[in-house]
Amino acid sequence: STHYSWDDKVPNHGYVQVGDTIVLWDGDTLLGLSVIEDIATGTGTKDCSSCPSCGKADIAARKTMTPKYRCWTATCKAEFDIPTVETVPVITYRARYEAGWIDLRGHVSGTELRALCEQTASQNALRRLRWDDFRTRVETGKNATPLDIVDRTRKVIAGGHTTRTVRARNGQAAFRATLLEDFGEVCAFTGPMPAVVLEAAHLYSYAANGKHHTFGGLLLRRDVHRLFDLGRIAIDPATLTLDVTAGTRAYPDYDKLHGQPLTVPITKAHKKWIAEHWDMHRTEIEAVIPAQTTGVTPALTT
Repeated sequence: STHYSWDDKVPNHGYVQVGDTIVLWDGDTLLGLSVIEDIATGTGTKDCSSCPSCGKADIAARKTMTPKYRCWTATCKAEFDIPTVETVPVITYRARYEAGWIDLRGHVSGTELRALCEQTASQNALRRLRWDDFRTRVETGKNATPLDIVDRTRKVIAGGHTTRTVRARNGQAAFRATLLEDFGEVCAFTGPMPAVVLEAAHLYSYAANGKHHTFGGLLLRRDVHRLFDLGRIAIDPATLTLDVTAGTRAYPDYDKLHGQPLTVPITKAHKKWIAEHWDMHRTEIEAVIPAQTTGVTPALTT
């Protein structure tokens, strides 16, 4: 949910750019997606295997047949037990995309994802995805999930992080521990809850800011945390009451939250972050920026 690494020996390695949508899967199912904020480069070495007959790297290990390896180059098709291995220098890349990460584990099958790639038979780790078709699949049907945050994150990145977007960093133990000490086992939206269901929600973009601010977070129950991330629930800075979007209010459990006050006391510093979250989501939630269709939107296997 934070970064993906590859090198210049990987096909399509040079096409990935800051601002691209990155969709990750494990070969069997969708894991999640985000927008690339930064790509760090470096140097290293890599062991590259190739066919001992033709020297091509298009080889694969077989689980049951012998010899173990086969070359899939059309003019070779050699079979062998031990490939040629050469250690070569490489340029390394690491994309960071934690600010807008949306966890979608299991929402789309591997078979569906392959069909949504521009080249459906491609076995490359980095491959082009038909973004508009993929987005329609995720936002409609079973487990429909809005991807508005992708559009807003693109705008943040394009503008040099001049606007803040919400980033929830699940599992940040120290930050969460501080919030539990400050607020107790209380969801700021729904009231007392077991600690195991409470998550530490930043009121700002941790990826852009890089710090855990003392008054920059609240404890939220997992489901309302996600809705807060997406702007489906916001806090009116004038009244400090919850504002739930019309579509979300169609669900009774969330409709009853609309207009309710926070269940925990907050500081002036909290109010600053809350106002910025409100300005961003309530000015853009009804006018979503169209997703980019140019550039690369790669799906990656891990």
